[in-house]
Amino acid sequence: MKFPIYMDNHSTTPMDPRVLEAMLPYFIEKFGNAASRNHQFGWEAEEAVENARKQIAKLIHCDAKEIVFTSGATESDNLALKGVVEMYKEKGDHIITCTTEHRAILDTCKSLEKRGIKVTYLPVEKDGRVNPDEVRKAITDKTILISIMLANNEIGTIHPIAEIGKIAKEKGVLLHCDATQGVGKIPVDVETLKVDLMSFTSHKIYGPKGVGALYVRKKGPRVRLVPQIDGGGHERGMRSGTLPVPLIIGFGKACELCEQEMPVESKRIAAMRDRLQAQIMKDLDESYLNGHPTERLPHNLNISFAYVEGEALLMGVKEVALSSGSACTSATLEPSYVLRALGVGSDLAHSSIRFGLGRFTTDEEFDYTGKRMVEAVKRLREMSPLYEMAKEGIDLKSVQWAVH
Repeated sequence: MKFPIYMDNHSTTPMDPRVLEAMLPYFIEKFGNAASRNHQFGWEAEEAVENARKQIAKLIHCDAKEIVFTSGATESDNLALKGVVEMYKEKGDHIITCTTEHRAILDTCKSLEKRGIKVTYLPVEKDGRVNPDEVRKAITDKTILISIMLANNEIGTIHPIAEIGKIAKEKGVLLHCDATQGVGKIPVDVETLKVDLMSFTSHKIYGPKGVGALYVRKKGPRVRLVPQIDGGGHERGMRSGTLPVPLIIGFGKACELCEQEMPVESKRIAAMRDRLQAQIMKDLDESYLNGHPTERLPHNLNISFAYVEGEALLMGVKEVALSSGSACTSATLEPSYVLRALGVGSDLAHSSIRFGLGRFTTDEEFDYTGKRMVEAVKRLREMSPLYEMAKEGIDLKSVQWAVH
């Protein structure tokens, strides 16, 4: 077993060697620009890009022409929200989203609010799911877009997107879905989900960083966007810029591998996750699962350990790469806004650890992680007077703490 052990597959995944192998020729031998239409080098690059587009489209069951390449899911989210708002401004000025979305959505919504767009932030239930009835109630005659993620990046909860999609269709409102954590891990079919726009990225599915995609529905309805980057009119005019051919080849290969291996892989990872959860919760009292018990991503496990500081716990198991929140917000000392939205108290939110299992996680690594977590929590609790008092039956909320 090699150290450190990687258990943070929500933030990024290691590249699959088969993906690298597919990419390598396009760095040196086949270096053409896919937009060069006058010679062999350009044709070769274009053909490879179109093949990758088909591989990506197959994974989410759409037409290859509906895939627009971007630099990643954050750009896809920005293009979807800002592109729709500008294109449909005559129709309305209202967006619906939810409080536990990724920062790429929430911060884009905040930016749009400064431009006068009205945004409704729906609450989630205790298990982290949005209630479709709440979506229905929030729709007005000015609503032009609903944006709800497929699955949460911190707690793994899967939202009822197909039900929300049905409501959106009934009301004639576009539905965008940030599916960054779900694509490649669970089956995704844009027709079944009834989504009009969908963001996802390569580096969460064992592909290279720096390339992502936005699915843009081309009929029933045909979705139109105002581009956010102007230039040579690449990607059907929606996203200008020379295509990063090697990255796109890698993205396509990563999607092809997910499509072939997902049924077996996700089942294996989910079984591993359930074993890890059982091992930890059997040996540690006052440990709580965050998120939905069954409707959740196969590779996600998020547990709060009462009377333990999450950051101290991470320092206690330095040889395992884990996370105490989303990778994009872990620079802040605020408790996770996702857990707070679930009604988790500040103390418990600060004690949460996210385990992200992946394709390359071995049984030995996973057993070691479970064992080390139990040891670390027990050691920190031994040092905690609060844990001792709670075990003696003292109600900590009723204690009057002296102020010096």
